Amino acid sequence: MGWGRMFLLGNVGQQLDISDLSHDIGRVIDEINRQEGVDENLKRSFERIARENHELRLYLAATTRLLVAKGLITQQELADMVNAVDSSDGQSDGRYTGDLKP
Repeated sequence: MGWGRMFLLGNVGQQLDISDLSHDIGRVIDEINRQEGVDENLKRSFERIARENHELRLYLAATTRLLVAKGLITQQELADMVNAVDSSDGQSDGRYTGDLKP
């Protein structure tokens, strides 16, 4: 899952990422639901976070596609920026934990 698959496979790669993520989220929700005594508020919170994550991915995909389609940035420039930001917090791990400001 990640940027590489999206850039190499385009929409197909992105759909694979979404499918993988949906599967993982569903598995975690099922696991939480099987546990006895799990707080209902915790379950609802996790489901809300999962919905928000899907929505954020949708907006991010739409934004990046729009930038590329309008020629404001190339896929390579975007990939390079993602890699630079990814490593700027000290680890190239597909996550970013640093400050959002440039």
